[in-house]
Amino acid sequence: MIFFLVQFIHVAFRIYYFLLMANIILSWVPLNRGNAITTFIYEMTEPYLRIYRRFLPPSPGLPVDFSPILAIFSLYILENLVFYILNIIF
Repeated sequence: MIFFLVQFIHVAFRIYYFLLMANIILSWVPLNRGNAITTFIYEMTEPYLRIYRRFLPPSPGLPVDFSPILAIFSLYILENLVFYILNIIF
């Protein structure tokens, strides 16, 4: 049972990493934002990224947004924390 829980959590984090990376790549390419896939990606990732954009807003002189780096790093820490807690519990 615990194996399936760990695998489910692992897959969920990987899917969210993939969505974050897709959001980053889509931000580089001028696509139609009305597309169902891009809308889904933005709706799933923008609330999470918005948290980090408050702390690290995009630079006015640079067209680079560093908030996804901070978001991915904190998601990695959260994933490790969840697995550490699961390791202690089980």
